[in-house]
Amino acid sequence: MIATKEPKLRRTKKSKKAIPNSLIAEIMDGKPIYYKGYGAVLSGEKTIEDIMGASGLQGIIIQYLLRILYRGLHEKHFHVFTNEQGLHLDKKNNLAADIAIYNVENLPVKAIGKHYLAIPPKLQIEVDVNIEADDSNLYYTQKTQRLLAFGVEKVIWIFSESKTVVVATPQANWQVIDWCQDIEILEGLTFSVGKYLKEEGSEFA
Repeated sequence: MIATKEPKLRRTKKSKKAIPNSLIAEIMDGKPIYYKGYGAVLSGEKTIEDIMGASGLQGIIIQYLLRILYRGLHEKHFHVFTNEQGLHLDKKNNLAADIAIYNVENLPVKAIGKHYLAIPPKLQIEVDVNIEADDSNLYYTQKTQRLLAFGVEKVIWIFSESKTVVVATPQANWQVIDWCQDIEILEGLTFSVGKYLKEEGSEFA
């Protein structure tokens, strides 16, 4: 079976009413993880649309990565999914992917349905932490561990504030790399966010 339905959400202690499903980014260990700024939506200060979109910087980084992937990966051999692709790890874990890369042979189009994918991507890329978390480092560590245990071969995190990239695999210690370095996505395919932004004249390089 390739996909499954997303779990229904429960009431929380933070509100007498159930928090809308639309404010939940992921489910980890059976607990909802909310979009950053969800409290402002509940109080009426912001709308859901105000908090769900990526920043301009995140958007340009993802566009840069997708351009590399679409040019470098054969469409008959790989799927490249984006836009918070849903992943169903088990009944307590529904996570999302900024970019997920699948081998077509492991995920034929005819097997894809309307629900979250229930098989691991070959590789997953995340850009920044966009959820409400008391400890963002703990969140990204736990999410990465869940993905690797699920069967993802490599997880790449790009952090714009520290200008670093974390590369995690099951077989080796996680690497923390300056984002100006050339970093391998797959064999023969590399990226350097820092170099790209510098070439484009970005103040964030």
